[in-house]
Amino acid sequence: MKETSLASHHRAAGGKMVDFSGWQMPLHYGSQIDEHHAVRQSVGMFDVSHMSVVDVKGSSATDYLQKLLANDVARLKQPGRALYSAMLNPAGGVKDDLIVYRLELGYRLVVNCGTRDKDLAWMLACSDGFEVEIIERPDLALIAVQGPEALSILETTLAPAQQSVLGSLTSFEGAPAGDWFLARTGYTGELGVEIMLPNAAAEGLWTTLLAAGVRPIGLGARDTLRLEAGMNLYGQDMDEGHSPLSSNLAWTVKHNGRNFIGEAALLKMKADKGSTALVGLVMLDRGVLRAQYPVYAQETLVGEITSGAFSPTLQAGIGFARVGAWQGPLFVEIRGKRQAVEPVSLPFVRKGQVVYQKLIPEG
Repeated sequence: MKETSLASHHRAAGGKMVDFSGWQMPLHYGSQIDEHHAVRQSVGMFDVSHMSVVDVKGSSATDYLQKLLANDVARLKQPGRALYSAMLNPAGGVKDDLIVYRLELGYRLVVNCGTRDKDLAWMLACSDGFEVEIIERPDLALIAVQGPEALSILETTLAPAQQSVLGSLTSFEGAPAGDWFLARTGYTGELGVEIMLPNAAAEGLWTTLLAAGVRPIGLGARDTLRLEAGMNLYGQDMDEGHSPLSSNLAWTVKHNGRNFIGEAALLKMKADKGSTALVGLVMLDRGVLRAQYPVYAQETLVGEITSGAFSPTLQAGIGFARVGAWQGPLFVEIRGKRQAVEPVSLPFVRKGQVVYQKLIPEG
């Protein structure tokens, strides 16, 4: 079982350690709901060093990523800019989702830990014919500081040079600060910063933030935060059997003559129509939605839950559901009983505010 360089600190703080894709990671440090509220209302920090950082360099780096990714890296006009993208298979299924940052020389990708091996193998297989170097960075730890007070707390804890770099960034930008890399990105729907830094420096930053009152947050609250924020989890809300079109990720697909991997399949799906869609659901009564619960419109099975949880912000059960076309009210079957749910747009919550809209089926 793998561990991050901060594992001993998680245990010392009372973290309940669990297996997450082969990594020992903290599920929570006592109260998952309190951790969730800390990020929505003030600030929290996550050890996400289990994620894989991969640098892509070489004279063909841009052309290579234009082929590999469904989003268009040419949109990153200046070093520091970032975008979110899916990496597809030839059938249009999602091999992984990732963030890509443009660097002065090349690009930096952050991919999921559970897909690391297959991602690296796929990236290498797709590199034939390109002058490109693919460099994994296991020397880097990754700490995410998230919440409305994230920037103000970092202004008091980072070194002056790092503060200067952070102050120059806008949302979805990143830049080096010595051997650190600071990015205005995150997985919570809140103001936040993700800090990539040498493993040896992670302990110092973690303890400094802890002393400044930043609460450590586990995987449990990370999941409810991302769910409220309408952010997919790979392996549940998207996978190789589902395309971006049926995973609420059509906005990340850019067709501009690049002929990226999977594009022909996506264009055929669009022409054929009739695809399923990923929507939000809010329970109208008490209860919690869980993955694989069936979704009905009257007596017709129209889909199933992909992710679900109790929302501490909405004080209701919420979830994502992949559904086909439907008419009339929706119901989810929970332990043999059908309970009413309201279909809504995603996200549910943005920067602490409830923002979803009720969906009206077409026809």
